[in-house]
Amino acid sequence: MSTRQEQMEAFGRLLDVMDELREKCPWDKKQTNESLRSNTIEETYELCDALIKNDNEAIKKELGDLLLHIVFYSKIGEEKQAFDIKDVCSALCDKLIYRHPHVFGEAVAEDSKKVEQSWEQLKLKEKGGNKTVLEGVPNSLPSVIKAQRIQDKARNVGFDWEDREQVWDKVQEELGELLDEINVMSPQGMEDEFGDLMFSFINAARLYKIDPDNALEKTNQKFIRRFNYLEQQTIAQGRSLKEMTLEEMDTIWNEAKTKGL
Repeated sequence: MSTRQEQMEAFGRLLDVMDELREKCPWDKKQTNESLRSNTIEETYELCDALIKNDNEAIKKELGDLLLHIVFYSKIGEEKQAFDIKDVCSALCDKLIYRHPHVFGEAVAEDSKKVEQSWEQLKLKEKGGNKTVLEGVPNSLPSVIKAQRIQDKARNVGFDWEDREQVWDKVQEELGELLDEINVMSPQGMEDEFGDLMFSFINAARLYKIDPDNALEKTNQKFIRRFNYLEQQTIAQGRSLKEMTLEEMDTIWNEAKTKGL
C-alpha cells in the first residue's frame, strides 16, 4: 500500500490533470453541472454494480470515475468563485468531526445504533441542516433505497417496533389488505396496498439486517443467469422458447439451479 505522502501526491496530480483538461480539451471545457449530472448518476450505478460483484479491480476503476466527477464539479465551482476542492474537503472534515463527538469529543457511543441516533439528532441541530427528520432523504432516490432510508431515519428518533418479530404481523396485515383489494379488482387499491406490502417487507429486511436493494439485485442477476441458460439450451435443441411447454422449461431451469447458476 502507498504512503500518505504518495496518496497526497496522487491527489495533487489529479487536480493538475483536471486543470489541464478544463483548459485544453474542447469536450471538458464545455461541461457544466447540468451536463455532467446524468453521467454522474451512471457512474454511481456502475460503482454499485462493481460493489455487488465484489470485483476489486472494477471497484477501483469506478471509484476513480466517480472521483473525477467530484473534482470536476469542484473545478466548476472554483471557476464560478463559489467554492473549490479545498472547501469541499474542509466542509466534509468539519461535518465528520461535529457528527462524531464520541471520537473527537467527550461523548460516549456504546454501539453503532447509538452512533446513528446521535448522527440524526446532530443533523437537526446543524446551522443550515435538516429542519425535519425526513428532510434529508433525496426525492430522486430509487424507491427501494428511499424506503430504507426513510425507515432508518424514523428508527433513529425512536419510531420503531420494540421487538423485530412484530414486523411480521404488519406484513400479514398488509398482505390481507392487498388480497381484499384483489378480490374486488380495484386498480388503485391494489397499487396502494402492494406498495404498503413492499414497504413492510423492506422494514422487515431492515430489522433483520438485510439490505433489500442488494438482495433484490442478487436475485435479478440469478434470474438472468438461469434464464440465459434456459435460452441457450433451447437454441442448442433447435427450438424456440415459445414452442416449449412450461414443464419443459422448468426442467432446464432446474438444471441451471443444479449447476449453481
